[in-house]
Amino acid sequence: MAQKPQNFENHTRQVPIFVAGMLVLMVTLVGRLIGLRHGISFGSVTGVLVILMLILLFVTARQSTVTVQDRVIRLEMRLRLAGLLPADLQPRIPEFTEDQLVSLRFASDAELPALARKVLADKITDRKTIKKLVKDWQADWMRA
Repeated sequence: MAQKPQNFENHTRQVPIFVAGMLVLMVTLVGRLIGLRHGISFGSVTGVLVILMLILLFVTARQSTVTVQDRVIRLEMRLRLAGLLPADLQPRIPEFTEDQLVSLRFASDAELPALARKVLADKITDRKTIKKLVKDWQADWMRA
């Protein structure tokens, strides 16, 4: 099956198991909270607390995955910039924020030096703004 071209509008990724799992946990939480109207007991309160902790674990697991992904992207982009940027921009690589590096990863090698210069010069830090500046979008299908 061929994948459709990736661009700003369709580049975000939802992991189906996280979406389905969160839906099940939320429905269960609502059911447990509604069940409290029949009386508060140790079991009913424990049930609510267990579901709340599972939701927190779910959210933390997903956030941890994305954080590790962003750290890998940061390293990858610093290496990529070191090979592509002109000599005058090389010393400025440490100035890039994580958000800037994560957003710039979608730019082609040809486009990256000029876009990196613009991001630094204009102090653009918003991920969406930077991604919208990318003209030659390079798909990233290996995201977590």
